[in-house]
Amino acid sequence: MTTQHDLFDRNLYATRRHRALRVGGAGADFLLAEVANDLEDRLHLVNRSFSTALDLGGHTGLVSRAIGNTGKAERTLRADLFVADPRLPSPDFILDDALLPLKDQSIDLIVSALNLHTVNDLPGSLVQIRRALVPDGLFLAVLPGAGTLTELRDSLTRAELEVTGGAAARVLPFADTRDLGSLLQRAGFALPVTDNDNVTVRYDDMFGLLRDLRSMGATSVLKESARVPLSRKTVYRAAELYAQNHADNDGRIRATFSLVTLSAWAPHDSQQKPLRPGSAKTRLASALGVREQKI
Repeated sequence: MTTQHDLFDRNLYATRRHRALRVGGAGADFLLAEVANDLEDRLHLVNRSFSTALDLGGHTGLVSRAIGNTGKAERTLRADLFVADPRLPSPDFILDDALLPLKDQSIDLIVSALNLHTVNDLPGSLVQIRRALVPDGLFLAVLPGAGTLTELRDSLTRAELEVTGGAAARVLPFADTRDLGSLLQRAGFALPVTDNDNVTVRYDDMFGLLRDLRSMGATSVLKESARVPLSRKTVYRAAELYAQNHADNDGRIRATFSLVTLSAWAPHDSQQKPLRPGSAKTRLASALGVREQKI
């Protein structure tokens, strides 16, 4: 047997999230606010109510507020990630969302925004979430997907290759929409749905983007790259390459955030299920109004 090594440094992630909460830069939660608004809209479309909802890791309170705005949940619990936000009332839980201390079938609705992408065992975490949901309970989440910060990844890689002759991963790897859908199925969820939306943010230069990422607590926490920091020469060369290759006509650079929304339900007997192969009572040609041809 081989031991799987952790990809992400969770202690470093906790430190950077704590620093982001302590500094609290104005407007640093713009991406989370965008995600919370979208989750609120999606919940409005769900034709049912929930007894207990859990905001999993929403440290700014934006997701809890979004759930409350829908009127869909009788009560909402807040689970802060690692540390409590000093600007908010104490959370109901302080936990690492890689290991959920939740009783099986105890929560009706679990919502997670921009947290689960740094969990080392995402399949295991999804299984825990599914087990914590009551039958026919809903899981809603948004994760950064493949394509997120692709411009920054390209610029840092080129610069490091040019300056040092080698390059380490400096931007987190992000799963694509199809892979995340498959993980939901593997975790035992029913009726999984995934979709993708790209958000483009523009900056005067790469350093503006890096400031925002630090304010979000969203800089890289890859274990390997954290051991070898970038030199100042490499960073400045990356900024030059970013401006050369990923700028609009007005000189401002683009940063892409690819947001993947996951929606899935804990299994229940009342849910719609696919028909068995060969059980159809009407031919497809008849339904389409065309002539059937044998080959």
